[in-house]
Amino acid sequence: MADPRILVVEDNPSDLALTLHALKADGVPKQVDVVRDGAEALEYLFGAGRYEGRRVVEGPDLVLLDLKLPLVDGFEVLRAVRSATSTESVPITILTSSAEERDITQSYRLGANSYVVKPTDFRQFAKALHLLSAYWLQLNKPAPRRLG
Repeated sequence: MADPRILVVEDNPSDLALTLHALKADGVPKQVDVVRDGAEALEYLFGAGRYEGRRVVEGPDLVLLDLKLPLVDGFEVLRAVRSATSTESVPITILTSSAEERDITQSYRLGANSYVVKPTDFRQFAKALHLLSAYWLQLNKPAPRRLG
């Protein structure tokens, strides 16, 4: 069986570098794909555009989704993913710097599985990503994948 796959949707180069470093260092085997805006995230998740032919049933097993993205924001990505039967059960964790109550509320209303405010300390950030990946990729029993 292939290592689980994480999709990181992040446009900030510094936050992306920290995320990739923390995911690599945490010891949970995984493949990590990166997209840098909401439009590319939708193409990836639905096997369209640049990702034409990508089999949607092959993952990702977890999406780490920033909210403040160019082209299509994280809320719209979340709305689109949850409205399609082919992707409705993909675990999505909002990983953002926003601690705004309205962002948290809106994320859960649109179907986010969890909401994590990015810690500013790297050790805490790495610990948070380790816990997230361990839970979603090792402990959680995922829903069966469906094609819509």
